[in-house]
Amino acid sequence: MQLDIDIEGWPAGEWEALAERAAQAAGEGEPLLANPRLMASLLFTSDAEVHALNREWRQRDKPTNVLSFPMLERDELEGLAHAGNLGGPPVMFGDIALAYETCAREAADKGVSLEAHAAHLIVHGLLHLAGHDHVDSDAQAEQMEALETAILAKLGILDPYGE
Repeated sequence: MQLDIDIEGWPAGEWEALAERAAQAAGEGEPLLANPRLMASLLFTSDAEVHALNREWRQRDKPTNVLSFPMLERDELEGLAHAGNLGGPPVMFGDIALAYETCAREAADKGVSLEAHAAHLIVHGLLHLAGHDHVDSDAQAEQMEALETAILAKLGILDPYGE
């Protein structure tokens, strides 16, 4: 997977390198994300920008920590994963936006570094792009959380859902 990363409104840091590591680990945990043809955009931005996106595209008039906008259905990703489809041009499969102020506040509340929390949210967003969800059932949520936890462990990040 390739990432097109844009950083605006976040403090100086190694955000691109963090995103690349998170994407690599996500591809190891969710094989559909390991397809070299896939491309996603990742925007590190402000609460104000995420608020505007959330209002426009989700009809929710508030900021949130991460937004993901899938462009392909899971069955389309599975079709791209077949050996005959691994060559060819890049395929844009979605966009992710992270809100700095919300991420920083949540990280402080959880007692974790901003980097660890941002990595978690990148993985979370990528899993949404791959068709995973946590809204429709407790079983879905548990499955997605377990996958996130396993992926984050590859990055040396503790279970964000642990107590």
